[in-house]
Amino acid sequence: MKLAKRVSALTPSSTLAITAKAKELKAAGHDVIGLGAGEPDFNTPQHILEAAVTAMNDGQTKYTPAGGLAPLKEAVIEKFKRDQGLTYSPSEIIVCTGAKHALYTLFQVLLDEGDEVIIPTPYWVSYPEQVKLAEGTPVFVEGSENNEFKITPEQLEAAITAKTKAVIINSPSNPTGMIYTREELQALGEVCLKHDVFIVSDEIYEKLVYGQNEHVSIAQLSPALKEKTIIINGVSKSHSMTGWRIGYAAGDATVIKAMTNLASHSTSNPTSIAQYATIAAYNGTQEPVEMMRQAFEERLNVIHEKLINIPGFSCLKPQGAFYLFPNAIEAAKLTGFDTVDAWVEAILEEEKVALVPGSGFGSPENVRLSYATSLDLLEKALERIQSFMTRHMK
Repeated sequence: MKLAKRVSALTPSSTLAITAKAKELKAAGHDVIGLGAGEPDFNTPQHILEAAVTAMNDGQTKYTPAGGLAPLKEAVIEKFKRDQGLTYSPSEIIVCTGAKHALYTLFQVLLDEGDEVIIPTPYWVSYPEQVKLAEGTPVFVEGSENNEFKITPEQLEAAITAKTKAVIINSPSNPTGMIYTREELQALGEVCLKHDVFIVSDEIYEKLVYGQNEHVSIAQLSPALKEKTIIINGVSKSHSMTGWRIGYAAGDATVIKAMTNLASHSTSNPTSIAQYATIAAYNGTQEPVEMMRQAFEERLNVIHEKLINIPGFSCLKPQGAFYLFPNAIEAAKLTGFDTVDAWVEAILEEEKVALVPGSGFGSPENVRLSYATSLDLLEKALERIQSFMTRHMK
């Protein structure tokens, strides 16, 4: 069967693929440690679960407005005031079936054929594919490891053409865990304003920030930048609600209205019960969010030190999110592999440790390790990697 051109060029998600392979091995009885999935290992906090049960018992199981429940939009608006000092109206908010759906819908309404979107590398795996699905053209700009995997204003300026429609900023970053400072965002923002370029600010990891680092939204920096920015966020990472599929976009009312119209013909609305749970997530206690953040930071401090002591690895210490993104090309070569991809496959086959090759993120010399699992399992995984290196080193 001949399929549509829009799907023929898609690259499967490397993160989902490695997770599926790990589950397949686990189902066959193998002791697999999966460090591929990008989701917290904690259950959704109890008060959120209870809110969902209450909503079901109260009969809140019907269609909702396509753009989300009014009380949920208000909860999102209050969250922006509380966390970033930003003011939005309900017409500037759309609630979607996950942050990924918010991004997908945004690109569908923003891009025409041939429009360019600047994507810093390393990037989250779905950015380029979603741009291509909207008939746009991904333009990659390398975030050098020497610059903490971040792009510079000079690089951004050089990449902008007459066809440039938007630039994606993901801070804290998946897969690197690095964060743009206020000053760095200001400099990038000035370039965007100069060339009238939209900013897509993916802030899904905003609550997972460590040490003395801080999360700053580029929309906070000036009214002009707020006007040109569409913020993408959600409760998946912050409140351990990945399966609930609630995300949202905030920005220009014309863009949000177009996204809402499109959503009305695709998903109809986000799941009603999940929306009521998200109201409780934002309006209720935030103590579980901080508890999870502290647990991730503790894990990071332990395993980063252990990892960099394994031969062949170098790794910037992440400032946020819950991933390590070490350069592993030397580890691969030391054990007889030409590519990190082949090394990752061998680690999974021999040691039953599931990692994600950096090639899926536009950085083939790196590998992503998620520390969204118990410290005990993380330490066992590193022991297995160390054992593999010792056994194969030439």
